[in-house]
Order: sequence, then C-alpha cells, then structure tokens
Amino acid sequence: MNALHPNIGDVARPVIRALDEAAINRIAAGEVVERPASAVKELVENAIDAGASSIQVDYAAGGKVMIRVTDDGFGMSAEDLPLAVARHATSKIDGSDLLNIRSFGFRGEALASLGAVGRLTLTSRIEGQTGATLTVEGGRMGAVRPASAARGTVIELRDLFYATPARLKFLRSDRAEAQAIADVMRRLAMAQPKISFVLSELCDGEPPRQIFRSEAGTGDLFEALHARLASILGRDFVENALAIDVERDGMRLTGYAALPTYSRGTSVQQFIFVNGRPVLDRVLLGALRVAYFDFLSRDRHPAAVLNVICDPERVDVNVHPAKSEVRFREPDAARSLIITALRTALSSAGHRSSSTLGDATVAALRPEIGLGQSPQMQARVYQMQRPSQPSLGRALAWQAPQTGFAEAPQARMEQTDDPAADFPLGAAKAQMHSNYIVAQTATGLVIVDAHAAHERLVYERLKRQMADSGITAQALLIPEIVEFSAIDCQRLLDAATELARFGLVIEPFGQGALAVRETPAILGTVSAAALLRDVLDEFADMGHSQLVQTKIDAILSRMACHGSVRTGRQMRAEEMNALLREMEQTPHSGQCNHGRPTYVELKLSDIERLFGRT
Repeated sequence: MNALHPNIGDVARPVIRALDEAAINRIAAGEVVERPASAVKELVENAIDAGASSIQVDYAAGGKVMIRVTDDGFGMSAEDLPLAVARHATSKIDGSDLLNIRSFGFRGEALASLGAVGRLTLTSRIEGQTGATLTVEGGRMGAVRPASAARGTVIELRDLFYATPARLKFLRSDRAEAQAIADVMRRLAMAQPKISFVLSELCDGEPPRQIFRSEAGTGDLFEALHARLASILGRDFVENALAIDVERDGMRLTGYAALPTYSRGTSVQQFIFVNGRPVLDRVLLGALRVAYFDFLSRDRHPAAVLNVICDPERVDVNVHPAKSEVRFREPDAARSLIITALRTALSSAGHRSSSTLGDATVAALRPEIGLGQSPQMQARVYQMQRPSQPSLGRALAWQAPQTGFAEAPQARMEQTDDPAADFPLGAAKAQMHSNYIVAQTATGLVIVDAHAAHERLVYERLKRQMADSGITAQALLIPEIVEFSAIDCQRLLDAATELARFGLVIEPFGQGALAVRETPAILGTVSAAALLRDVLDEFADMGHSQLVQTKIDAILSRMACHGSVRTGRQMRAEEMNALLREMEQTPHSGQCNHGRPTYVELKLSDIERLFGRT
C-alpha cells in the first residue's frame, strides 16, 4: 500500500498541526519568489508604488549573492518597517475591495517572503524625519535602528534562498539569472516611461558594470514611450512601428505595433501590459497573433508593445501571487479591441514597408573590403576612383542594352522630370529578369517584386468580394455526425454563430454528438470531423479559433497566386505603372500573402554612398 502511495507513512491517522510562521513564509516564498528576477520584480514594483522617479538596481552573481534596490520615493518611518516585513501587511489596499486595485503590489507578501528565504535589510527615510533600518534573516526579525539615509528606500537582499538551500539547486547559471533580471527591468521600464531606471552588475574588485540605463522620458505619454522604446528595442523598431491609441467600449489600447515586414523569428518582441502592469495573458497574446495572421506566415511573429487600459474593476489581477496573469470580466471585449485596433492601423499604413529593408539591400550591395584593407583605406580608394565629373544625373545618362529590360527607353534613368516620379513608388523605368520592376522616385529608386505585389493585390480584391457577397455554404446531402465529449460539444456549440459566418453550420445531435449540416463551399470536399477537431485544438490553445477563416484565406491566397502576374512575363510601361499606382492605393500591399516584402526602397544618398560619393 505504501509503495503505491509514498506520501502515506506508517501512522494510521495523520495528525493535523499548525505550521509555524517561518514555515508559512517559506512556503509563500515558493510562489512569490521563484528566482532572483522575481525578487527584483517585486522590489522594483514596490518602488514604483512608492512614487519613485528614479530606481537603481544592483546585483551580484546573477542576484544569488546580492540584490539592492534604491529609490527616491516616499520612504517609510521607523514604525512602518516592522509592519512592512509582516505577511499580508500593505499600504496599497484596505482589504474592502479586491477588484479595485490601482497599484502594482497589494498582497503584502513580497518582503515577508524575501526575509524568510534570505538576509533582508531595509533602510528608509521619510522627508523631514530621521532614517531607520531593519534586518530580517531567515524569518527572524531584528530590532529597528536609526540610520543615515537619503529620502526614499534602500532594500538589500543577500544570500537568496540560504534558508531553503534546496531551491538553489534549481537556479540556472549566473549569466542566465542576470539575463532574466535584465528582461524584468526592461519590461518595467517600458511600462513606466516617466521613471529613470539603472541596472548594474557588481563584481569583486571591479567597478560596477552598467547593464541597462534609461532616463525618464519627457513630453506626453507617447513621446516618452517612443523614446523609451527606442532605447530598449532600438531605433529600427520605433521607425517601423505604428502608434496605437484606440478607445472602445470603455477600454483603451495604447502603444506601438510594428509593420508586418518587421516581423521576428520568435515572440521576443511582444510586450503586453494591463493598466501598466506587465502580464503574460493567453487571450491578449492570441489576439495579437490573430490581428497579424493574414499578413505573416506561421513561422514569423509580430513585434508590439501594447497597454490595455480599463477600469480596475473590469480586470482581476489577484489570480496568481506573481501577478503576471489577469482575468478580464469581458475577455471578448479586450480581445476584440486589440484585433480591431491593430487591423485598422495596419490598413491605414497602406503600402508602407519596413525601412530596414533598404538598409539590408545596401548592405548586400556594398562592395567587400579588399583583403588586408581597412574601411578607412577602402574609403580612400573610393576617393581616388571618383570621376572628375561628380554629377550623378550625367553619370547615369546612358543607353542600357536591351538584355534583361522590358523596353530600352525604360532604362534611361535621366528622365527626372517624369511627373510619376512624385508618386510614393515612383515611375517605372525597367523590368529586370522578367519580374523585378525598377522605378525612379523623387528621392531614389524602388525595386518591386511584380509577382508578389500583384498576388497581394489580387488577394485583397478577392477578400473584398467575399466580404461583400458573404461566404457561400455548401449543404451536405447527408449531415455528417461527429462524436465528442459533452464539454467539447458545448464548446463548439457556444461558437456555432461565429462558425456559421464562415459557412460551417453545426447543431446538437443527441448526447455527445454534433451534426454538421453545411461546410464552406470554397473548401470543397472536407472532413468535417477533422476540421472540428482542429477547431477544438485552437480553442484549447488560444481560447478561440480562426481555423476556418484561415483555411478560407489560404485558398483565396492560392487563387490570388494563380491569378497574378507570372514571373517571366514581359510587362509594358503602362502595366508596370498601373501596378505601382494600385499598390499605393491598396492596404497591406507592402508585403505579400506570406509576410515577405513586395518592394525595397533605396535612397539616393545610400546609392551615392555605395560609390564613395559622400
């Protein structure tokens, strides 16, 4: 019996006993403090709640040996310090309403948990009073003593998990733990662009090494956030991101979402906040993926920094001690807000494509540095090779051979007075390798993948036609009966109205079975059972399903591919210019149906730099 149930000992009846306070705190610490980064998160959030305008974090050995958080917030009095390290003691709420939470912290567990598993020292001073300090080691509280301190609070945590050494075995390397701390700091810095953040690593015998620094932003919220994201995610992100500010049904969505052509290989640049709190929410992350699913292939991920702002009573943040999960009272409203706002923003971007494509093109075209030559030496070689007549228009005024060009006159790039050059995508001048259109703009040139661009235009046209006429459903001569568990049947029936919009009509058929009466005609012969199982899998993974719409869009995409300009076809100048004009007027034309760019733009300054003319 005991072999089957190893937790049952020889005692016939287990004795119920009350755990002591130290054991209770260590158990609670297991939920609140999983690793050094968790401790940093809790302490920095406390500093933000204390009204700090500047927060300094120092750590040693990945946070295992020491973590110190210094802020210039309100501070605490000598009388506050013992209460601050007591469990479930907090200044954030009074306990009367757990749904109206307007601060990061509110559970009153962090400091008690940290003091139970490490050596915690609090030093704090309120403006106009003397400072005080208190130490807690392994749950044992010392006496409050006077201390010299600036206004604000300094919390130092040493020897994390020394009181629970088994936890140390589950920590990763110092480098991995340090990276987790840096990730936490960056997320909190994005959530609070008006606060200065500094993160430094301390090493024995060496000066502190600054890992991360971001000064407080100025201007309005968007200006401050723009500067903060530029310092954290880089200039490329903010230059290729769309500002989002949409309010709907009492909820507001703010932030930045990147163009589809700025997609990433992983989801590392997806940051979701709820009322400024960093969260990992499946509903919101799923909505972000749905908003981009028509523009990206499955192996690409959008980049975005989004903040959902709503009345605190409409979202429950008291789901988990780590406070990284939330539960919305109306999850469909939050999901719909993200999808609608992002799709509207992406549509308003028109044919716009990522600016990094031009940089990548210039890098690909740049001549290789000669063997043994430095970039400075190469620059001098460029200067020596420069022609005596530096006029670019005169240098390019030549008649190109017809090989590889649709028509010889299109290759004459000196026609700068062409009015079509004032259009965003310029005037078509040549067709290279029977597919790529070279167009001259007022500031440079554009290279267009004609097949990919036309494929996107046809695809958008087919989608508009389907939206106008609706999705035709094909009635089955004999309804297909599919058996599921009672829970799965109810889940599908709850979504029956949404599925019917896409031509998949289901209805109950006795206990544990569904009858499929109609399927989308565009899908042709389809296994209703397999289709519904895939829909259920998406429900389990994301809480909703876009599978039927995805399959329909995939067919439309294939139809668009077959109906678009084929590679190898020679196009007339009028056709090429018509294609460029339609791209300028069609939303999402900057990327093909798989998320790849349909054109790249090269500025004249970049071209001149290639030839050493700068």
